[in-house]
Amino acid sequence: MSSETVDYKPRMLGIICNWCCYGGADLCGVSRFQYPPFIRLVRVMCSARVDLAHVFRAFAQGLDAVFIGGCHLNDCHYVTNGNYDALGMVQMCQRLLPHIGINPARLRLEWVSAGEGIRFANIMNEYGAQVQQLGPLGSSEGQDAAALQLGLAAATRLVPYIKLVQMERLRMPVRTEAAYHEFFASADFNRLFDELIVDQLALSRILLLLGEGAMSQGAIAARLGLTPATVARHVTQSARQGLVRYDVSRRSYALT
Repeated sequence: MSSETVDYKPRMLGIICNWCCYGGADLCGVSRFQYPPFIRLVRVMCSARVDLAHVFRAFAQGLDAVFIGGCHLNDCHYVTNGNYDALGMVQMCQRLLPHIGINPARLRLEWVSAGEGIRFANIMNEYGAQVQQLGPLGSSEGQDAAALQLGLAAATRLVPYIKLVQMERLRMPVRTEAAYHEFFASADFNRLFDELIVDQLALSRILLLLGEGAMSQGAIAARLGLTPATVARHVTQSARQGLVRYDVSRRSYALT
């Protein structure tokens, strides 16, 4: 690790469950176990309360990483086993982040009990060092600030839609860790994710970009890293719905 990397202090947010992970963090402090001071902790009643919008907002505000900590699976203090909701949300978010130009390693989920102070410290030290290696948000991804903000804004606009898709099309029938990991690695999930979410994210990014001013099809594709065919399909459909208009003289699209 270079001296430049060691000197870099990332901005990291930890959102942790009140009943278990916060207890582990408290025990860590009482036991005087050390972990990086640049990790700021926020306590919530359950890891299920952490929303996709919270993660996107944290990155939009310039944080370099987000850590979510909850009770061990099947040891949730609520009958709903909310930590499975957190697991599904993180799996979904980690699949979505690369499509908006963010390394999925910048989001991490771990289970820590109230008696695992040393485990909490070890996780924080390991993850802090990993994020230091990644560098500031956007650096390892090769993304400029404007592109990141556009992608995050587009994803944030889709959060209600993503929740609906998860409820209607991507609902897990069985709540086990193995079932969750198997499902999110399956071909069926990949197909549905591309068809239902990635495609809508591309449209959301295009419409936000056109909000900055009129652009040609080629300029949109170049700016967003999309294929011209994908851009053509979305702007054509949006024009039919009255969302955008085409200026023949300038050969460009603009919001109506």
